[in-house]
Amino acid sequence: MANPFSIHKSEEQGLVVLSLEGYLDAHTAPEFEKAVETEYEAGRVRLVVECSRLTYISSAGLGVFMSFIDEIRGAGGDIKICGLAPKVFQVFDILGFSALFDIVPDLPAAVQRYEDAPVKET
Repeated sequence: MANPFSIHKSEEQGLVVLSLEGYLDAHTAPEFEKAVETEYEAGRVRLVVECSRLTYISSAGLGVFMSFIDEIRGAGGDIKICGLAPKVFQVFDILGFSALFDIVPDLPAAVQRYEDAPVKET
C-alpha cells in the first residue's frame, strides 16, 4: 500500500487520544469509524483526534467526524482535533469544520480546552 493508514490509541489525563497517520480516505475511513464507535459505545466521549501525521483526508474521512459529533456531544463529550498540517487544515476550513469543531494546534492545547470546559452531566 503506497499510503498506509494507522490509528494509535492512548490516554492523556483521562482523555482518549486517537492519533491518525497517513491517508484517511474511503478505504480507511471504516477503520477510523470503528475506532470512534468503540470509544463511544464504551462511554468514553472525551476524545482528541491527533492529526500531526495525517497527510490526507477525503470527504469519507470528514464524514466520520460528522457522523459522531452530535451523539458524542449529546452524551456530554466532544471531539477536539489537533495537529492538522496546513494542507489538511485547509480542507477542514473550506468545508466549515473549523466552525463546528474545536481545532487546536497540538495535544497540550486540546487537553487544556477540556480542562477549561466544565464536564456536562448526562
